[in-house]
Amino acid sequence: MKISNLLKIALKALQLNKVRAFLTMLGIIIGVASVIAMLAIGEGSKESIKSQISSMGSNMITIRPGAGMQGGVRQDPSTMQSLTMADLASIKKESKYTENTSPLVNSSGQSINGSKNWPTTIYGVVPDYLKVRVLDVKQGIMFTDDDVKVSAKVAVIGQTVVENLFKDENPIGKTIRFNSIPFKVIGVLSEKGENTFGQDQDDVILAPYTAVQKRILAVTYLQSIVTSSISEDDADKAVAEITNILRTNHKLAATAEDDFNVFSQQQLITMFSSTSEMLTVLLVAIASISLLIGGIGIMNIMYVSVKERTREIGLRMAVGGKGNDILLQFLTEAIIISITGGIIGVVLGLVSTLGISLFLGWPVSVTSFSIIISFAVCAITGIFFGWYPAQKAAALNPITALRYE
Repeated sequence: MKISNLLKIALKALQLNKVRAFLTMLGIIIGVASVIAMLAIGEGSKESIKSQISSMGSNMITIRPGAGMQGGVRQDPSTMQSLTMADLASIKKESKYTENTSPLVNSSGQSINGSKNWPTTIYGVVPDYLKVRVLDVKQGIMFTDDDVKVSAKVAVIGQTVVENLFKDENPIGKTIRFNSIPFKVIGVLSEKGENTFGQDQDDVILAPYTAVQKRILAVTYLQSIVTSSISEDDADKAVAEITNILRTNHKLAATAEDDFNVFSQQQLITMFSSTSEMLTVLLVAIASISLLIGGIGIMNIMYVSVKERTREIGLRMAVGGKGNDILLQFLTEAIIISITGGIIGVVLGLVSTLGISLFLGWPVSVTSFSIIISFAVCAITGIFFGWYPAQKAAALNPITALRYE
């Protein structure tokens, strides 16, 4: 039998039972729409996480003290003093996969401008910190290496600090106090917003690390070091290289644990992406149950259709119809139901995804893969669940079928 004839017969049979055909499609429609929406939410979440972490500096590598042992007791990493200026100098000199390295010390406290005050954090850094963290100075200037050398009491502040200490005033040239230490504001950072962890990236004060070390913390060690790999692809090599440099600097035995921690943004992206992918797989698995139910519905309705049309099947066989023709006829009907439901499901899924983005504000991203896989699943569902009823129809005895009431 020609394919065109198969399609005509199948469509005519479905038109005679429109409501039943639509109800059969409903499981497929809901399943496909759910899968597309869940994949879009999962992909959007993964891209959002990657974008937010990248905005903090996609190539950034952070080195922090490790939890060392003293007197048999493991110490808190924040109390360790294992990072020194010598380590910073070694990384700058010996590392081939990094650039734009900056020391980092910080302290939380109260910033004051006249009668206004605001709790914030001051970060002691060098000018290269802006390149590592992908920050821009919106107004004024960044302090220089000369300011770092002389421990100048100058600062560049974030938008949140500006809003709470200055409001409608121009902060450039004004003096603020941080824990009673005066700092002259010479620049304002461009707005960054919150990062992946909900931290306000604009609630900061940047100052020369030497000034923060001497005048606020009264320490000589570094709380951490930040640097950036030459490219995202070189991040793992940079981490391994820095680890070797610091182990040599700290004269650690081959069997000794690191007294520092080195991690890159790429590792964070991989970790969060893996979590997001696991959740996406779980959501898709739940949504796929609708597809399974839809497939069972197709099998059920096709089996009923075979019973209803037993005399028709017997008549076709009696006038020369072959078993394969009967099988293909009912299989075509099942595939049409499945694919039509898939098309409607894709449209509904895209509309649902748009609605989720507009009304809930969730990040979504529809990929061509999700649409292609949905159509493939629909076709497979139609063939798989339509095969048994079609096979039953093809195996009927013509004489028995003609006698069927």
